[in-house]
Amino acid sequence: MDNASATPVAQLRVALEGARDALASSADGAGVVGDALARLSGGELAEFMTLADEVKARAGAAQVRLTAEAAHRGEFTSARRGQGSVHEWVREHAPSLRQGGAGLVAQLGQDVAASAPAGLWGCAGPQAGAYADAARPEGIVWARLVTGEVAPALAVTALREMSRLEELLEPEAVPTVAKAILDFGVQWGARDAKKIRTRLIAQFGRQDEFDDLQDRLRSGAHLSSPTVADGDLTTYDLALTPQQSAALEAAIGPLSRPAPNEVTGERDLRPAGQRRAEALAALCARVAAQDAGDASPGGAPTTMHVQVGLEDLLGFFPATESDTATGTSGRTDADAGTDTGAGGRTGCGRVMLTRAQATILAPTTVRQLACDADIIPVVLGSHGEILNLGRAVRLFTRAQRRALWHRDGGCTYPGCDAPAAWTQAHHLVHWVDGGPSDLAYAALLCQRHHTHVHDQRLTATVHPPDEQGRSVTWDLTPGSYDRDLPGLLTAIHRARAQKYAAATAAQARAAERAHLDTGPPDPWLHEPSDDLIEHWVEQWMADHDAAEREAALEQDELDDALSAVLA
Repeated sequence: MDNASATPVAQLRVALEGARDALASSADGAGVVGDALARLSGGELAEFMTLADEVKARAGAAQVRLTAEAAHRGEFTSARRGQGSVHEWVREHAPSLRQGGAGLVAQLGQDVAASAPAGLWGCAGPQAGAYADAARPEGIVWARLVTGEVAPALAVTALREMSRLEELLEPEAVPTVAKAILDFGVQWGARDAKKIRTRLIAQFGRQDEFDDLQDRLRSGAHLSSPTVADGDLTTYDLALTPQQSAALEAAIGPLSRPAPNEVTGERDLRPAGQRRAEALAALCARVAAQDAGDASPGGAPTTMHVQVGLEDLLGFFPATESDTATGTSGRTDADAGTDTGAGGRTGCGRVMLTRAQATILAPTTVRQLACDADIIPVVLGSHGEILNLGRAVRLFTRAQRRALWHRDGGCTYPGCDAPAAWTQAHHLVHWVDGGPSDLAYAALLCQRHHTHVHDQRLTATVHPPDEQGRSVTWDLTPGSYDRDLPGLLTAIHRARAQKYAAATAAQARAAERAHLDTGPPDPWLHEPSDDLIEHWVEQWMADHDAAEREAALEQDELDDALSAVLA
């Protein structure tokens, strides 16, 4: 080997070209790598994978050092090129970095070159300045970057983190924290290196700095107002403190797990994001119900103002009592043409008086909300004028909901084990179709299956408890609700007519008895004996004690349910 070939420049060229040529492969995969692959054992595959990674890491380190040298010399500006940039130079001469990473290499090279004082640049790079100081974060990062141990992405992340943390740390802890970030990033990646910031401040921060950080985080936590688009998703911007995030995740984590149906064997195909959104919505609905004046398991969890046109009104809200008694829907023949089939309605409702104001709701959505909400209809005329502002329509009462909790015990959909505290009362004959708020036509459903039942138009029957203690049986055939609805409405109308006839007959008998002259009352009927009075008092006290015990038991059950929700 002659003297020219022994120069450092020649040696570098030989090393890089040799590595390039040795690892080169043709389009059909032929080459040193391709020829050897089939002959490698399992252990050798792992060994050569590690060797290839080391070659890549050292090549990346060489690219950063070459960029820093070019930046120090000012190679980016020339008579031919004019005013250039480090980034453009890296992209031009390292084409593979155009796919990603050019900005990181350019940033590191430029920062290293700019940190060195004039005249203090040597073969190893800066001889003075932050990147040459082994006690400074920059020097610690540079020392591990040039060996290939730390990739450019992690180096930039560590430097950014230290720029944020350095003023918050005890001075003597700065090198330790810089090394900790690099060590964690080498093990888990550059992105995860940011996750230990709070822990580092807690352990190495200045006095009271961690408490100050928590105060700053609390002031920075926010939840934006909703961005609403008609017929589209509503978006929020949310940022939480670590404590708030932990509380939220603890609450929605169990609710957002995949829930395959153990009875039917169906997998839960909902994406993770959808499961989390539905879990959060269920939490909010539950808290809203508890904060209401007639709290769980009593009052409706939602109070909603729905703006609806007069022509669409009958498509949303139930028929009047007089209409249902006669079997009519309160609609004219012309109105009947607005049906869309499968129980649907044309028209729409518009949410009012909340941050989600002007959100358009489909008829099926209004139907579902009407199962478990207070609906306040705002009736508009053909020109948009308000014709009537209705009162909240009370649905299932507190006593009815309590009875459903005891009867159903939780979600009644096959295979679902959601507790009663996380369910809604569903009208088996939809309220907007004229269904009654009676226990014989009610069942508990969790939010997920409540939506599914409305989407698939499913029906169910209520019966005495079977051998498993279940009182509700679902027909999972899509469209079963629409198939059975005419018969159900006929039965409801017949029962109402019979009840009305019985009540009318009872009133007539009472009126007739009131006009009968039976003479003066017998004195003994109004002057009971002392023994009878004592018996009445004892019976009254026994009934009073029993009522107190029952009330205490109900309160304990409600307290247990509330504790489970808030746990």
